[in-house]
Amino acid sequence: MSRPKFYVTTPIYYVNDKPHIGHAYTTILADCLARFHRSLGDETFFLTGLDEHGQKVQQAAEKRGMTPQAHCDDLAPRFLQLWEKLQIKYDDFIRTTEDRHKKIVQLALQKVYDNGDVYADEYEGWYSVAEERFITDLEKESGQFREVKQIKERNWFFKMSKYQQQLIDYIQSHPEFIQPNHRRNEILGFLQKPLGDLCISRPKSRLSWGIEIPFAKDYVTYVWFDALINYISVPGWGTDDAKFKKWWPASVHLIGKDILTTHAVYWPTMLFSLGLPLPEKIFAHGWWLIGETKMSKSLGNVVNPLDLVDQYGVDAVRYFLMREMILGQDANFTIELFTKRYNSDLANDFGNLLNRVSGLIGKHFEGVVPVSDKLTESENEIKNMADGLPSKVKELIYNLQMNDAIEAIIELVRRVNRYVEHQAPWKVIKEDRVRAGTILYTATEGLRISAVLLSAVMPMKTKIVLDVLGALDSKPRWGELKAGTKLKSHEALFPRLEIK
Repeated sequence: MSRPKFYVTTPIYYVNDKPHIGHAYTTILADCLARFHRSLGDETFFLTGLDEHGQKVQQAAEKRGMTPQAHCDDLAPRFLQLWEKLQIKYDDFIRTTEDRHKKIVQLALQKVYDNGDVYADEYEGWYSVAEERFITDLEKESGQFREVKQIKERNWFFKMSKYQQQLIDYIQSHPEFIQPNHRRNEILGFLQKPLGDLCISRPKSRLSWGIEIPFAKDYVTYVWFDALINYISVPGWGTDDAKFKKWWPASVHLIGKDILTTHAVYWPTMLFSLGLPLPEKIFAHGWWLIGETKMSKSLGNVVNPLDLVDQYGVDAVRYFLMREMILGQDANFTIELFTKRYNSDLANDFGNLLNRVSGLIGKHFEGVVPVSDKLTESENEIKNMADGLPSKVKELIYNLQMNDAIEAIIELVRRVNRYVEHQAPWKVIKEDRVRAGTILYTATEGLRISAVLLSAVMPMKTKIVLDVLGALDSKPRWGELKAGTKLKSHEALFPRLEIK
């Protein structure tokens, strides 16, 4: 019997600037999901990468006096270094300038052309250089598009309109396909109006930096037609049928809400034309705001995740980003919010519990995990809560409720802290050493299970905790903590931060 599979993707990020907290959030989220599925024994494939073609890349390279390829080669390591620093364990990292990808884009272009889904026509209209697409008069009047100019040129068009009703029918019959629901409703509302065809070419005379269209050598392909193909080029479409059959369709495309239309309209219609199944789920998360304002280079409020990691540690940054954003909604980032969450959950609850149990076991049991004797109602309450937690967390993770899953784990940590406070083993030991040992075993086992379940979010710190407890490869099952284990010494896990 084959194991369940989980194939998760991030958008491939546009390589025209340094990575910011938005890039970090999506990629950490994918990494946490991938780590959790691996821990369940699911066959897991996690894909991320860079989108290196298009007009903005060509312009950025020209400003730097470099070729587009040299520009991309210079910027790509910034993402790779950040992912390494953020403990991102991807299975593949695609750059769209790689031959393995370009060949598949050309294969896809040829296939949709051979299917009769591409035609040439002259177009005159408004073009947004910043968004790299043609826009309507209404979109121009909205003021939301930058660097808009009027262009008249002959181009190649994909018959996206041909698949409009098929897409509507699919979304209506697959309510899980676009999440959260308000994004699904947004796309269904968008599809109530006639869907235009998609311009999928740019003349080389205007833009040379792109993948050449195989049936029109004077053109390169539109950057979105190129970029979206990465989701099938990497798992083997057109090159490795067995691999592709294993991984496709993707379990979930994680995206920001600003690229919903390209993923929920352009991409499905492209897949319809190629005769391929659609991804199981497209999930659009919200934006990170700074004091209720969207991050923007022009406003100078973009948060550099490397600065946060250097100052507060990678696990604290991962924890905050995963805990603070309710998937599908916007979230606010301020240093004050970060510090409060850090002190509350990590210093006062999780780190404090490790300090408590290791300190008390060190003082009263020579640093050796005591034996658990007869359980009272108080211990059974902790045990039952811990026993039920893995299945609860699993369900929340499968439903992409990452923040709720983390809160459920931290609630066990809080409950164990209250239990230790109430049971006061430092007093009990004066009268009943066996009973005090049972209390401390229960508290330490609750900590261990919490650490195992949090390991997908905080791989570094939880490894320290489990190493201290001599339980590095343990599972979140009650009773795996071995009595008689000598605890290792450790530094404070999360020293409290002062709000500056």
